[in-house]
Amino acid sequence: MIVVVGGSGTLGRLVVAGLLDRGEQVRVVVRDTARATKVLGPDVEVVAADVRQLGTLDAAVKGASTVVSAVHGFLGGRGAGPTDVDRDGNANLVAAAKTTGADVVLMSVIGAAADSPLDLFRAKYAAEDHLRASGVPFTVVRSGPFLETWIGVMRKTAGKGGRPMVFGRGEQPNPFVSAVDVATVVALAATTTTLRGKVLEVAGEPVTMVELARAVQVADGRTSKPRHLPRAMLRAMSILAGPVNPAFARQNKAALMMDTVDIGGDPSLRTRLGLPRARTLADVLAETSVESRLT
Repeated sequence: MIVVVGGSGTLGRLVVAGLLDRGEQVRVVVRDTARATKVLGPDVEVVAADVRQLGTLDAAVKGASTVVSAVHGFLGGRGAGPTDVDRDGNANLVAAAKTTGADVVLMSVIGAAADSPLDLFRAKYAAEDHLRASGVPFTVVRSGPFLETWIGVMRKTAGKGGRPMVFGRGEQPNPFVSAVDVATVVALAATTTTLRGKVLEVAGEPVTMVELARAVQVADGRTSKPRHLPRAMLRAMSILAGPVNPAFARQNKAALMMDTVDIGGDPSLRTRLGLPRARTLADVLAETSVESRLT
């Protein structure tokens, strides 16, 4: 049995679907079981636990051959941010997996580093480091930013005027990747023991924010130019919002980092794993355009 922790989010639900397609028995661990059941349907086993509370995890992962951690605290407030969820929560999850004798597949991010300017990236790196030292058989899957998420941001910020917001100058390429492609790699890692001990980076071909915004405009039949939120404003909001809204401050700091830092990313992984070609920006835009017309 494979246990997916955080299985009702953007990535988690795709991982669950991929594992079920492979004929695997899946248990999903979340804090809000009602929401997860609504998202995943009544045929998926859903249990309640919180990675921040070690005592809740042993029963939740009992009997698992592999535990997939798809949790993150990027949008969490005080007590539920990256330090609490991605660093300490994953350490608790590794301990529970070790007790039950399960392997661990850990979701991380391309660019995770101990000295990253972003707390999420530091916390993910600490989780990776802890997992390596734990003695638990593991695979780390590092992902680039999700295309689906950022296309949604562009459409949301475009508003009635149809001008999406580019955060900063928008000239720094980023390894945007489809969440569907990331989920495929995670499901493969969860079911393939020969991938243990490896770090798999799932990246797309680099795209700048300006290129992304313009592609969204074309797909939506608009011709107006995107707007820009200056770096100085991002920097100010990342500092000033911290005491009252840490999640909002974190979002602005992440946008600033994406505009100024090359986090890397090698898009050749799928070829090396023998997987079909990755979805391109055009592919994902076509899919999301169809979805938006149907909703």
